[in-house]
Amino acid sequence: VQLQASGGGLVQAGGSLRLSCAASGRTFSNYAMGWYRQAPGKEREFVAAINWSGGSTYYTGSLKGRFTISRDNAKNTVYLQMNSLKPEDTAVYYCAATPLFPIVTTSINSWGQGTLVTVSS
Repeated sequence: VQLQASGGGLVQAGGSLRLSCAASGRTFSNYAMGWYRQAPGKEREFVAAINWSGGSTYYTGSLKGRFTISRDNAKNTVYLQMNSLKPEDTAVYYCAATPLFPIVTTSINSWGQGTLVTVSS
């Protein structure tokens, strides 16, 4: 499956953004989806994941309550709604597809190209 992430940009602290990741090439609903991020000078880290139907989600603990992952299988798209953004959320955000849920990073089949989110203070 090919993934195309979009929706990043510059936002002030406290603001919101919604990232999208459009999938093509394979049956989208066969994949659990995840979002990861990589801040400057840091390793890529897990953000959130959603199962094939969208009925189950989980988040890295520090982001739960501010970020929401969702999917629309009819549109072959997964979303990441980010609220109350902080400067430390600045990173390149990547979507990922995997047949496994919960996500195992080593099982990820495809990565999106990344979309940059910059949060100014």
